Amino acid sequence: MNRTKKLAFLAIVLVAIVAAGWWALRSGDPTAFAKGKRVELADFKGSDPTGAPGNLANADLVARGEYLTRAADCAACHTVPGGKPFAGGLPFKLPMIGTIYSTNITPDQETGIGAWSDKEFLKTLHQGIGKDGKHLYPAFPYTSYALMTDSDVLAIKAYLLTLKPVKYTPPPNDISFPFNQRYLMMFWNALFKPSHRFRPNADQPAEWNRGAYLVEALGHCGDCHTPRNILFGLNNKRKFAGAIVQGWKAYNITPDLDWGIGSWSDEQLEGYLSAGHAENRGSAGGPMSEVVDNSLRYMTEPDIKAIASYLKSVPPNGDGTDVAAAPTPKVAREVSKQPVSPQGGGPGLHVFEGACIGCHQFDGKGAVSNYASLIGSRTANDPAGTNAAQALIGGSHLGFVKTAGFMPNFGDGYSDTEIAGVVNYVTGRFGTSASMLTPGDVSKQRRAD
Repeated sequence: MNRTKKLAFLAIVLVAIVAAGWWALRSGDPTAFAKGKRVELADFKGSDPTGAPGNLANADLVARGEYLTRAADCAACHTVPGGKPFAGGLPFKLPMIGTIYSTNITPDQETGIGAWSDKEFLKTLHQGIGKDGKHLYPAFPYTSYALMTDSDVLAIKAYLLTLKPVKYTPPPNDISFPFNQRYLMMFWNALFKPSHRFRPNADQPAEWNRGAYLVEALGHCGDCHTPRNILFGLNNKRKFAGAIVQGWKAYNITPDLDWGIGSWSDEQLEGYLSAGHAENRGSAGGPMSEVVDNSLRYMTEPDIKAIASYLKSVPPNGDGTDVAAAPTPKVAREVSKQPVSPQGGGPGLHVFEGACIGCHQFDGKGAVSNYASLIGSRTANDPAGTNAAQALIGGSHLGFVKTAGFMPNFGDGYSDTEIAGVVNYVTGRFGTSASMLTPGDVSKQRRAD
């Protein structure tokens, strides 16, 4: 084989490798798992699954935009805890990449979006390119918002422009090389950003299509619940199988019986989505409690049902070796009201008796509210103890249920040894397998974001 042929052969091999990698990594259509024909929205003969729900069909643009802004959960990322709504500045710490801060999306003319044109706003949400022409990073979920219709995007803008302007410039991003070279996002976008708007499935029912739009375009559920690949793109081959977000487990929400929501009733799933609690399944905590607080609790009942219907249609995807795996108990286990002996509970028992029993009780059913119930929850059944430790370290609450949904911060008052002990006690008493957390594990979780 002469030199020219060798070079040609190597070029073919290289192209094949690149093509195989491209095919393996690219996200594709997030609804591709479902059978049926996907069509352009303009060609769809069924009811329009996009936009605000039917009860707002005759409402003005701002009212529709308010609903869609909540459905898109804009407040969660663009509001610092205790800060002014939508003023930005919330840090996103990305391993090996650096820290990205959310932007100000109030209608301030200088530091917000007050001077943005419709075209600029559309380009930001659909293409991930800001008003200054620079590429944004996917901490902003434009790969999901790319599926939104123009009319829905502009309705959101109309609502945001009615808010009180806040003059505030968030801190500059602190991104390491080469990730600070924003032009590289062009190649990332080619792999992971949809090039089209939402395409309904002509062979699926109206409720499914509505749920798909709410989950994939507006709610961007995959950004937390789908693991990412080596290029930080969503790995839709493991769609909704769970991931670690800000140190918390975003649990598997596929209909897998052992690791997902397959054994949940419709009533439990819809209750969890709309109110942050499902009887014998637990309560929302951490980032998920923020989603309920800022977004899901405002959704209409038909929209909640549509979301639940869509989630239960996703292929089951369970794996106990996954980083975010936590088993789903099929039946809530009854626990005696009597405490175990100090010898059987260790230091964790003493902490539980002193700090936890007032809300959770020894039988785990919750003294003040069912939101405090530990029975059947994956947090108590997770042998890694991840979310239990995070809840103790930083607290967790559902603001709209007031004190009944409030979990105070114990991280400042208790040592790593005490927190590890009480997590191990709780998972052993209320779960099926006790965690084996060490003080070192807790120390690492204190630093997790």
